[in-house]
Amino acid sequence: MVQDTLYSLGGFLDFLIYFGLGVVLMGIFWRVYIWLTPHDEMALVRENNVAAAIALGGALLGFALPMSSAITHSQTLIDCAVWGVVSFVMQVLTFVVMRFALPHLSERIAKGEAAAAVLVAALSISVGLINASAMTYW
Repeated sequence: MVQDTLYSLGGFLDFLIYFGLGVVLMGIFWRVYIWLTPHDEMALVRENNVAAAIALGGALLGFALPMSSAITHSQTLIDCAVWGVVSFVMQVLTFVVMRFALPHLSERIAKGEAAAAVLVAALSISVGLINASAMTYW
């Protein structure tokens, strides 16, 4: 029993390293995403703006899904980090494209319009799912 437990914990250091990398990349993504958006999501969320929470939550999920795939399928920590950066770029591009498609997107989210926020969240999650699936080829 002790041997089984020790065997199970044999990968704990790798877990901590990959988990740490994922958390660090998500934190960087969060800061850069908030910096890139014209509206201040965190201030809006603190004011109970549900639309801002939906849009930001969708972007975070859209990043976390492919990050999960990168952690699962990567061969090395560098490999994982590279694909994490790819996930990062794809989510930023998703928001940029949405701003062109809906010119007043940021203002609509800041006003609390749920329809715009749900669309951003759905597209962010959809792109994240496609991104995660595309990473499974190796």
